[in-house]
Amino acid sequence: MLQHFTDAEYRTQFLLEVSKAANSHLDVGEVLTAIRKALQPRIAFDSIGLLIIEGEHFSLHALELLDTPRMPGESVASLVARKRAKMPEVDTPGGIILEIPTTDSCIAEFAHSRRPYVSPNLELVRRYPEEERLWQYGVRSYVSIPLARNNHVMGAVHFCSERARELTREEIQLLEDASMIVSMAVANALAYQEIRHLKEQLSDENRILQDEIDQRSMYEEIVGSSSPLKRMLQQVERVAPTDSTVLLTGETGTGKELVARAIHRRSPRAGRAMVKVNCAALPAELIASELFGHEKGAFTGALQQRIGRFETADGGTIFLDEIGELAPDMQVALLRVLQEREFERVGGNRVIRTNVRVIAATNRDMEREAAEGRFRSDLFYRLNVFPIHCPPLRERREDIPILVEYFMARFASRMGKRIDLIDKDTYDSLMNYSWPGNIRELQNIIERAVILADGRTLRLEPETLRDLPQPSAPPPSAITPADERDLQRAEIEAALRATRGRISGPRGAALRLGVPASTLESRIRAFAINKHAFK
Repeated sequence: MLQHFTDAEYRTQFLLEVSKAANSHLDVGEVLTAIRKALQPRIAFDSIGLLIIEGEHFSLHALELLDTPRMPGESVASLVARKRAKMPEVDTPGGIILEIPTTDSCIAEFAHSRRPYVSPNLELVRRYPEEERLWQYGVRSYVSIPLARNNHVMGAVHFCSERARELTREEIQLLEDASMIVSMAVANALAYQEIRHLKEQLSDENRILQDEIDQRSMYEEIVGSSSPLKRMLQQVERVAPTDSTVLLTGETGTGKELVARAIHRRSPRAGRAMVKVNCAALPAELIASELFGHEKGAFTGALQQRIGRFETADGGTIFLDEIGELAPDMQVALLRVLQEREFERVGGNRVIRTNVRVIAATNRDMEREAAEGRFRSDLFYRLNVFPIHCPPLRERREDIPILVEYFMARFASRMGKRIDLIDKDTYDSLMNYSWPGNIRELQNIIERAVILADGRTLRLEPETLRDLPQPSAPPPSAITPADERDLQRAEIEAALRATRGRISGPRGAALRLGVPASTLESRIRAFAINKHAFK
């Protein structure tokens, strides 16, 4: 098996070949493939596994199998699963395990010996729990060499064979000589992977910060001096300096996102991004990838690794808007993040720790949703650490004149107009309207009025502010969940009928119903309503 290395020059040439092969790649999996090919003519192994120490555990970071070539972008878990499919006799308790305590492996010995660990016959001797699993997967002998960087053991490389065999002293020495080369190649590949990860994270943060700048055009400041608004701002001042989870409640259009940004900007995390996720706007099949990211090849169309929003928000704040729309399976995943501060990418096996503050928002009665089983009660209690209610505009009417002047000045300046007067009838209409769409509706109304204004006076078109008749409903005691769904469906269909299927815009169904267009689209899908039938 081993060609005789009696000649020092020949031995040096071999190590140069290993070095050239190992250092010609930056992908960890490709490094293992290159190492196997360089060793194959001299020492044959059936598989090579790269194990990286993470705290008190180690994880199988990369794997090279002689009889099961790795597909482009394939995860380690997928490769192990394909290998196991070829071995129907394998029955590993608990399924595939890729993370093991260091005390259950020979890696525990490297901290002291720094010498290769050789196990010539696993049928006769299995000292560690990890060796039991290797045996189940057909490994009969293996040698493990430590990987060290800056005199610190960062992991190991297992060279495994499917038959028992003794290694000669020359073979062991050769692997030991190669360990420094392999350590450097693996360290370089891991460093490149970390740099790529940080670069992607920085790119995502820059994009999100730019989105935040754009989003601030919705409301640049919280405007008003009413008592309900002051009470809300006092709560913001109290909770902002802490790391506590905040649940913002209130009707659509009351400025919950603005309140979330105010909390973030007044917190110690203000130097990092506030990442926003609209839980209602994302299809159920994509939200896991959006929140937690995915590995390359995790599913059809996953052509490259993607960093999720929780990973991007590390050190900052994540704002989960319309949290009440989250699917049950994602509620479980979110609960784990809140409890354990960790998650895994879709298609990945590496546990990723996160240090992120969660601010959630909803226009639903979450206590009622939890009581009736539509939202996990344990997740509700985790989110409801510090609830803040955003008052509707009809409860802070004294703020309407201030808001009107603010939006009027802002839009007039943007459009190069000078408007400093408000028509009396327009003022009375603004003050007497019920504002089902709250501040968002007020902003849209003022923007439209500024666009249409010809002089210095702001006027509204006749019947611009007309309260829609509210549909009759049975007494609260008689309403069942089925009745509630039927009523909500009827409201949506009535709005679509009145707007001829238009969803967004000043004459769209979303504004009539007082909900964001994305939320209405989500509800239309949930009720299987054909919006095109109303055009």
